Amino acid sequence: MDDIDVAIVGLGLAGSAAAWAVSRRGRSVAAFEAYGPGHRRGSSHGRARIFRRAYLDPLYVELTGRAGRLWEELGEQAGERLLTRTGGVDHGAGREPERMAALLREHGVAAELLDPAEAARRWSGIRFEGPVLFDPEGGVLDPEAAMAAMVRLATDAGAHVAYDTPVRALRPDSDGVTLTTDTGTWRARTVVVAAGGWAGPLLDGLVPLPPLTVTQQQVFFFDREDPGPWPTVVHGETSLDLYALPEGPYFKVGEHVHGTVTTADDRDFTVDPAARERAVAYARAWLPGLDPVPRSELTCLYTSTPNEDFVLDRRGPFVVCSACSGHGAKFTPLIGELVADLVDGHPPIDRFALR
Repeated sequence: MDDIDVAIVGLGLAGSAAAWAVSRRGRSVAAFEAYGPGHRRGSSHGRARIFRRAYLDPLYVELTGRAGRLWEELGEQAGERLLTRTGGVDHGAGREPERMAALLREHGVAAELLDPAEAARRWSGIRFEGPVLFDPEGGVLDPEAAMAAMVRLATDAGAHVAYDTPVRALRPDSDGVTLTTDTGTWRARTVVVAAGGWAGPLLDGLVPLPPLTVTQQQVFFFDREDPGPWPTVVHGETSLDLYALPEGPYFKVGEHVHGTVTTADDRDFTVDPAARERAVAYARAWLPGLDPVPRSELTCLYTSTPNEDFVLDRRGPFVVCSACSGHGAKFTPLIGELVADLVDGHPPIDRFALR
């Protein structure tokens, strides 16, 4: 039986960030992932996620600033660019562009508020209605490259990393936790559970969690007829209804709502035809610079709390790092640092605490 300071369960974006952050603080770390690197069963696969400062919540605006600086640090240490600053636009009444612009400026972001004609002149492949917020710090991050970089840096710092190694059981006692895998057992003084949609079943009976809803989402990839530089797009008539962003030669379009409730093990990986129809209709109406026939499509998972806040807290030997509610990728390196703080005994951010 191997004895370590910290075990990490799950090596998606959050778990990889935790492995990097904890190991570089000098702790002995072992990290376990049930599937292979970059697998497509969870929430972290693919080559593009939106980074944005544009929130209507001051907490998240402040945290995105911290996360952005850590993305740059991670890129420097990894020797590759993991965040590309394309800029981002928000429009639609539900996004409240005027209020969002004022909030961003209060936090030092050089946000612009554009009329729809000016926005259409800048980005002719996108149609706008009403005022448009432009966030110059917005951009696109690469999840698979980021996970590989963070795991590599954690390994360089001495972490043991095991893929295709599901953790079957967690057994706490007065001195820590015993983890059971198919290849042996480990003893850890602290266990970080960053298992996304699998976190609820794994922690059942060990840590009381808030209600977590796992949904299967889908995204669609369209060819760009306009090859010019495009920003990321968030559009909401009610809140955050739809997002779109460059991914390689394509433009990826997805809904933040309408996911099918499922579990991490029972999802069917089947794209909802109604979602495809909505994506095509949206592309025709709002993204005239795209070929409105999807080139490809895939599914992923959200694991969400009722208010879409994260869960980052500690109970006994367990650090819960989960429920990123469909908007956690942009915070990845900061989540790692917050997990390392919890391991070191610091209190959580109040909004992310277990109640």
